Amino acid sequence: MTIEFDAAVFRTPNAPSTIERVSIASTPPPGDVLVRMRASGLCHSDLHAILGEWDVPTPMILGHEGAGIVESVGEGVTTLAPGDHVVLSWTPSCRRCRYCVSGRPVLCDMVSQHSANPLSFDGRSRITAADGADVLSFAGLGTFGQYVMVPESGAIAIRKDAPFEQSALIGCAVTTGVGAAVNTAKVRPSDTVLVIGCGGVGLNAIQGARLVGAKQVIAADISDEKLDQARVFGATEVINSGREDLAAKVAQCTDGRGVEVAIEAIGLPQTIEAAYAVLARGGTAVVAGQVANGVTITIDPFVMSDQELSLIGSNYGSSKPDIDFPVLVEHYMHNRIDLDSLVTRVIDLADINDAFDEMKRGIGIRSVIKY
Repeated sequence: MTIEFDAAVFRTPNAPSTIERVSIASTPPPGDVLVRMRASGLCHSDLHAILGEWDVPTPMILGHEGAGIVESVGEGVTTLAPGDHVVLSWTPSCRRCRYCVSGRPVLCDMVSQHSANPLSFDGRSRITAADGADVLSFAGLGTFGQYVMVPESGAIAIRKDAPFEQSALIGCAVTTGVGAAVNTAKVRPSDTVLVIGCGGVGLNAIQGARLVGAKQVIAADISDEKLDQARVFGATEVINSGREDLAAKVAQCTDGRGVEVAIEAIGLPQTIEAAYAVLARGGTAVVAGQVANGVTITIDPFVMSDQELSLIGSNYGSSKPDIDFPVLVEHYMHNRIDLDSLVTRVIDLADINDAFDEMKRGIGIRSVIKY
């Protein structure tokens, strides 16, 4: 038997997605779970595909940041049951390779093959269009529809009293940003942290640095509105890098020393290079932003070795979703992190194209689809 439902189907770059009737099997195959979506955030990574900056096959249901309720489970699933509330992870892991057992599941052998794969682990699509054609799922999820079918490790159970609209954001922006500060950079209370870019990921990097008690958190952006938001999330100083020289202002804020940690949360070559350029001796620059295809940067390797600088990447906040998702929910429920202020617009699925137009214009932080 199959379930018919509505989904926003992406077919052509720089064109609106269309709301279409699609179908999915009501009984998951072994190892999979069927989740009825309750909320999905709109992320800039989805916009990369819409703008053609990332080459993705079509037709595809975009979306990779979501929360819902387990509808049914396939044979062999032991950690989830129907009725569980879950946050979806776009890095479902095998839980047994050397990366998983050493505590780095986002680098899992299975993830490296399937993280950006629009098909399931068995190489097949789970969604069918009205004409019988396969419909692909962005990052193996496709949360811009009312149902998803994911591997067991792609759905993480959370407490049932947490609101779906806020919990959905833990599936990408919150984990990526908070994790970049806490897990990847390992920010210490004595550190001064610079966050470049105050969108969803950057604001969460700011509150991640605040969560661990960073001495000073500097936010940089070209939007005064976003810098005002950065203060709400914990920035102690702000820099409008569209009007002010970033390096000079960072030097002024740090008595000429530079920052111990710089987190780039945009995904542009010039801002990645700028993050690296303002490090104190022994400092670390973290690339958390996602760049367009083919982007490269230039750094001076002599300075890197001479000053013992580090330039590292952060995939999904170097997270352990099984552990980190429920912990982040607890932080929210006990007012240690702010997820309410991230949700600036709640929309219906039919409003998705309008919400992406607002994202292009830099309006708001996160639009969330409520199903």
